[in-house]
Amino acid sequence: MRSWRLALRVARRDALRARGRSLLVLVMIALPVAAVAIADTVYSTSQVSGGEVLERRLGGAAALVEVQRGAGQVYQKPDPGEGQAFEGGGRADPLTAAGIEEVLGQRPTAVLHEGWVRFETELGLGDADVLETRLDDPLAAGLVELVEGRWPADSSEVVVSPELLERGPGQVLTLADGTSLAIVGTARSARYTRQPRAFGLPGAFGLEDNGTAGYLVGGGPVTWDQVLELNAAGATVLSRAVMLDPPADDELPMEVQWGSQLLEASVITVLVLVVVMVLLEVVLLAGPAFAVGARRQARTLALMAAAGGTPAQARRVVLASGVVLGAVAAVLGVLLGLLGALTLMPLVQRFSSTRFGPFDVTWSHLLAVAGFGLVSALLAAMVPAWLASRQDVVAVLAGRRGDARASRRSPLVGLVLLGAGLAAAVWGARTGAGDGGEIAIAASALLSVLGMVLLVPVVVVAVARLARGLPLPLRFAARDAARHRSRTVPAVAAVAATVAGVVALGIAITSDEAQNRETYTATLPMDAVSVVDYRRRADYDLLEATVAGVAPDLEVRRLDGVDPDEGRWTDVQFRRTGGESVLSSYGGSFSSSVLVADEVPGPATGLSDSEREAADRTLAAGGVLAYVDAPVADDEAVVVLRVRGPDARRERAVLPATFVVVEQGYAPLQGVLSEAAAERLAAPVREVGLYLPGPVPAGQERDVAEAVGGVAADASVYAERGYQADDETVIVQLVLAGLGAVLMLGGTLTATFLALSDARPDLATLSAVGATPRTRRGVAAAYALVVGLVGAVLGALVGAVPGVAITYPLTAPYGFGEGAGGPSHYLDVPWLLVLGVVVGLPLLTSAVVGLTGRSRLPLVARLE
Repeated sequence: MRSWRLALRVARRDALRARGRSLLVLVMIALPVAAVAIADTVYSTSQVSGGEVLERRLGGAAALVEVQRGAGQVYQKPDPGEGQAFEGGGRADPLTAAGIEEVLGQRPTAVLHEGWVRFETELGLGDADVLETRLDDPLAAGLVELVEGRWPADSSEVVVSPELLERGPGQVLTLADGTSLAIVGTARSARYTRQPRAFGLPGAFGLEDNGTAGYLVGGGPVTWDQVLELNAAGATVLSRAVMLDPPADDELPMEVQWGSQLLEASVITVLVLVVVMVLLEVVLLAGPAFAVGARRQARTLALMAAAGGTPAQARRVVLASGVVLGAVAAVLGVLLGLLGALTLMPLVQRFSSTRFGPFDVTWSHLLAVAGFGLVSALLAAMVPAWLASRQDVVAVLAGRRGDARASRRSPLVGLVLLGAGLAAAVWGARTGAGDGGEIAIAASALLSVLGMVLLVPVVVVAVARLARGLPLPLRFAARDAARHRSRTVPAVAAVAATVAGVVALGIAITSDEAQNRETYTATLPMDAVSVVDYRRRADYDLLEATVAGVAPDLEVRRLDGVDPDEGRWTDVQFRRTGGESVLSSYGGSFSSSVLVADEVPGPATGLSDSEREAADRTLAAGGVLAYVDAPVADDEAVVVLRVRGPDARRERAVLPATFVVVEQGYAPLQGVLSEAAAERLAAPVREVGLYLPGPVPAGQERDVAEAVGGVAADASVYAERGYQADDETVIVQLVLAGLGAVLMLGGTLTATFLALSDARPDLATLSAVGATPRTRRGVAAAYALVVGLVGAVLGALVGAVPGVAITYPLTAPYGFGEGAGGPSHYLDVPWLLVLGVVVGLPLLTSAVVGLTGRSRLPLVARLE
């Protein structure tokens, strides 16, 4: 430790003397540490576990015993919500409170039922989750939080959540079956948010006959042996004692030992690769600052060497800068992370339907994150320290640069790593998911980036040679970057690594979205709405009047179709004249997949204008419209109708047909029969739904849904909005673009300002020979452009390798593959994102540097 004392003292004084450079290093290291600390703290707070989850699920009880009527032997994990299995045909005598008492002894118990109900709103009917128990019982304390009012006194009173009050039930909660419950207070679930909820005493919502009986059990601890005994009687048990001290995995029943491992090998591999990539990114971002610092200390290190200092001591001085700045950045990053997590927590809670716990800080995780920041700083200082220990002492003392000659082997190693990365990507793409393909592709990303880092010096030198014919600012910047590779290479590599990650993940995400979008099948035209009542005696007069009452401006069309419920079951098939069926998969938004009309009905999607005209002519002539998997050359179809049941019959007719090919996925209908064709087949025809061609706005859709639900509880309202990307996917895309922009801008700006600080003698010389302030600003902007553009182009090329490869296992066909006419995989390059990071961000960075860079510099002595 004594050998480090002097080096740490020198590093501390150098950090205070060069405050600007030290601040840049702190920012480059502290920001990633803060980001990881924020993510870890938010995740820890959102994961309600241990005593928190027990309080919210058990209240003050020792255990929750749930009995599913008809269940036989039960096998469960310590938390039955994480895994359970059933065996046997069920018990004739389901477990009761008396049976629980036989196993656990005499204990206080309280009934607890959970379910859902439909209730009357201002416009119709809405859904609510409900809970029945004695809310003032100490066993239930903590399950529900009373916000305003009082607890229910009997089963005719309830308390409701603020979300339910927003639906306008008034002072009385009226259920769909007519039951009226007085609202005497407002309460919130301890576990969930957003969804409307209501809470009452046992019997308030009629849940006792829902098939599951729940009991909160008080008293002493419920042991694992007692849990197993209750499992044998057909009950699942959430025990406080078992959750706090769970049995080992090998003590669990074999039926639920699946998935007991915390992390699979593939997940661990991916996590390790992510950590390594982030570590490499931070090292590359902070590397230029340490390189400049080592150059500033060159004379001090040379004097140490002249006085008998060893190369190890010279390395120690530079590494000490990494220790000092890394330690300060790690602590600062953790503190910023805690502050950021506290600030962001309310915003994150809005995106979750599960209520977070109290602010939870996992100090062991944050200690590891801080250590990550310190290690990053040490690794960032390692290469500059090695180069500083090999400098030419005589040249440095004489005032010249003492850089060591660049290695000729590094580019060869880089080519080998890049080739290995390409080979791993190809192998992973061919192997596919589930057989290690995704792990090989993740490894290929790391190998490709490492190979690219070793090739950056060659690229920088090549750019300098190609800059001969460029204007002075660009030519000067390119040659200066090549001359001072110790600070240029890490900066370019940092930008390239950032862009590579953004491009790879961008291609993967957009390709996955392309698959979801292309395989989505619309069952109605865009913004159209269907209203269907699945009851046998549906009253569509009432439904049409109801829709007109809340949306009088909307057109409503009634649709007829073949009754699928005639007899026990009615089926219609469209076949080729040779007998083969023409369609393998179909769906639809109405109660029948075969409509009856003399012209193409509005819900029949996927037809071109010419196909629609031909189909109209065919239907008018008494024919049919049929969807098919593949083109059919015939102009007739064999239509077979089967009615199963007491009056079973089979009808067959050869009819004129227009065939429409389903490009992918499933058809929105089987087809359409003309009225003449339906009469010839003696097909049972009835009304199968209402069609609102729209466009129907989202607000009107909700009004229609609630109004229809108020008059027909079994009715369904569906609006076609096309493919909608998940909120999580949109958030990931925004975070990816934002993170890439911040890292790229930060890396480029840091490297540029460090380079300009290191190049002050050169810029002062330019001023001395007559260069204008505009020229010096141009040099600064040109340096930012060279670093940003070279790094971005390299990163885009390298990131495309794993990005394209991962699309093979990620978007491999499922359900409808190549055999159904679909592609082997989907590839969608986010060109806007790529152009933004490859062209837009370097130009933006260059403009920022050109506008903010100093145009007038003091003259300095130049010794080389």
